[in-house]
Amino acid sequence: MQFLNDLVSNINSVLWGVFVLIPLLCGTGIFYTFKLRFVQVRKFGLAARYLLGGASLFGKRADKSGMSSFQALATAIAAQVGTGNVAGTATALVSGGPGALFWLWVAAFFGMATIFAEAVLAQVYKDKDEYGHVVGGPAYYITKGMGEKYKPLAIFFSIAIIIALGCIGNMVQSNSISNAMATAFDVPLIVTGILTAIVSGLVFFGGVARLASVTEKIVPFMAAIYIIGGSYVIGCHASQ
Repeated sequence: MQFLNDLVSNINSVLWGVFVLIPLLCGTGIFYTFKLRFVQVRKFGLAARYLLGGASLFGKRADKSGMSSFQALATAIAAQVGTGNVAGTATALVSGGPGALFWLWVAAFFGMATIFAEAVLAQVYKDKDEYGHVVGGPAYYITKGMGEKYKPLAIFFSIAIIIALGCIGNMVQSNSISNAMATAFDVPLIVTGILTAIVSGLVFFGGVARLASVTEKIVPFMAAIYIIGGSYVIGCHASQ
């Protein structure tokens, strides 16, 4: 086990270090920022109007034609706010000091241009399956946008994302939830794990419609608690 831990740590130090992931992510964001003439600034107001114009806790039920813009945002936030944004930010601050927060802001700013490009590509190259459901995403725009010769890359991406989100991501998230409940309320890890699996299953097995319905109701409250809780912590330590 120690050998495996050392191996994973060594691989992570290369992939997540200054030679691979950081220049790729930030470099891509910088490229799109200048190529799209700072679209994250120019079109911020327009994006906010489109987004907030359809905001509702009880929006139209998601069907085969897709979700509303607000439901899509709520689903994306529900998937991303957590280990990366909370535990990851805390880890960055502990490891790199307060200055790490500045670089998180810089990376997020340029990352807005990257996610804009991804969203546009997903819309341009989306398709419909045999049941009439709208489908799309990186695997589709890699194949349809770059050509059939890149289909193996799309297949590799699909397999990698299934492993990352279907296995690794779930394990990290459930581990964080279980540890937080055990630390704060002395709830046994196994109990939290089982309850998390049951609640998640009730949502996931309901399909896209139930997922969109649940996230559009939970995410606004989650965001409010996140902001209020963070502000409270900052306020408590403001004099230190």
